[in-house]
Amino acid sequence: MNIVSYNVNGIRAAMRKGFGEWLAETSPDIIGLQEIKAKEDQIEISLFEDLGYHCYWYPAVKKGYSGVAILSKTKPKKVTYGMGVDKYDDEGRMIRADYGDFSFISAYFPSGTTGGIRQDFKYAFLDDVFGFTQDLKRSSPNLILSGDYNICHKAIDIHNPVANKNTSGFLPEERAWMDKFTGAGFDDSFRLHNQSPHEYSWWSYRANARANNKGWRIDYHMTSSAMKERVKGARIMPDAVHSDHCPILVEIT
Repeated sequence: MNIVSYNVNGIRAAMRKGFGEWLAETSPDIIGLQEIKAKEDQIEISLFEDLGYHCYWYPAVKKGYSGVAILSKTKPKKVTYGMGVDKYDDEGRMIRADYGDFSFISAYFPSGTTGGIRQDFKYAFLDDVFGFTQDLKRSSPNLILSGDYNICHKAIDIHNPVANKNTSGFLPEERAWMDKFTGAGFDDSFRLHNQSPHEYSWWSYRANARANNKGWRIDYHMTSSAMKERVKGARIMPDAVHSDHCPILVEIT
């Protein structure tokens, strides 16, 4: 089974750039989307349904902002919208699909790049999502938490770790949270199979960053330790250019 995660930075804009054609060609079994920035009635959901997908949409209350979705060729047993915490759920930060033998989450972690209040909001989210996933693993031990984490974990995951050491997304506190998270029963599925540098999933639109591969790896398929033997491969898909992010793929059995 191939599972993709993709921050599309606006599904309507991505569709105009060929996202639908790319999805038809790539044909993942499940795709989690982040930053959809649209309500379901603002796009042609039938385009995805015609490709064989069941569509589950969780936009933010605020128009044109945030939001997550799951498109799945297999109909889940259950879909859960949100975390049960209004301040995150109003921003459409998380959606979960439960299948027969695993659960998949598409999540959009907050960015702290505007500083101050939003960085504090990000830290609160990190604390809460840690507890949420630890609790969830007790009932759903085979868990995949995928999406845009807005954090580079290690120096290998960012093009210039020295210059960015005080930048939101690579702050010591954020990286320490990633250490804590991966030390508490989750694997970075990409690094289970690939230890190469210069592998990124997001590039600034400024300074020709993507063409020069000056990027950050901030998108992850984090798989619970119980699934480690089921993770058969993982890769980044930088040739998809519908967003400032690119898709990431994990293959599980």
